[in-house]
Amino acid sequence: MTQTISARALLLDMDGTLVDSTAVVERLWLSWAEPHGLDPATVLGVIHGRQGHQSMAIMLPERDHSINLVENEKMLATEASDVDGVVEIRGAGVFLDALTELPHAIVTSANVPLLHARMGEAGLRVPQLAVTAESVSASKPDPEGFLLGAALLGVDPADCVVFEDSGAGIQAAHAAGMRVVGVGSHARTLSPEYHVDDLTQVTVARGAGGIELGIG
Repeated sequence: MTQTISARALLLDMDGTLVDSTAVVERLWLSWAEPHGLDPATVLGVIHGRQGHQSMAIMLPERDHSINLVENEKMLATEASDVDGVVEIRGAGVFLDALTELPHAIVTSANVPLLHARMGEAGLRVPQLAVTAESVSASKPDPEGFLLGAALLGVDPADCVVFEDSGAGIQAAHAAGMRVVGVGSHARTLSPEYHVDDLTQVTVARGAGGIELGIG
């Protein structure tokens, strides 16, 4: 059964929501973690949805954070140059095309070069408005990025709908007072208000109040 959602603006995560970068992300992070003797399952449970330096701080809490910041810059550069296997989430291109004339923004923990590298590799349009790692002082699950996206669009947070796949991202959206469409099988377990397996299950239309979404 199709559900209908009304919103004034949409805020979109990138990794796991618009592009599938799981293979490269996990490959690079497991390589980073190996010299530290970190359990792979722990690493994979931490990294998704967060900025890299925050993930490092969680996994290596005793380490000077200045080291994390330096290593995060190296990781971002490596990720931007290694896009092997990055593909669009099914339906993402059509979904983004439907939003061209409607209020929306991307809100990602990636920086600008990584955003363009992954979206470009997947053949996806980069929204005109993007909130990236350079835009915020705190990573998801802090709501700063989503609140900034709403402010830049001139829309009340309660009137925004977020598309997210990760636990950190969904927590951030809820902390910002926003409704969430969870994308992918893992997101179903993270208490989003709505859920889709991929973006082929979403339709977009202009409505009297802004945007009308069909989910299902």
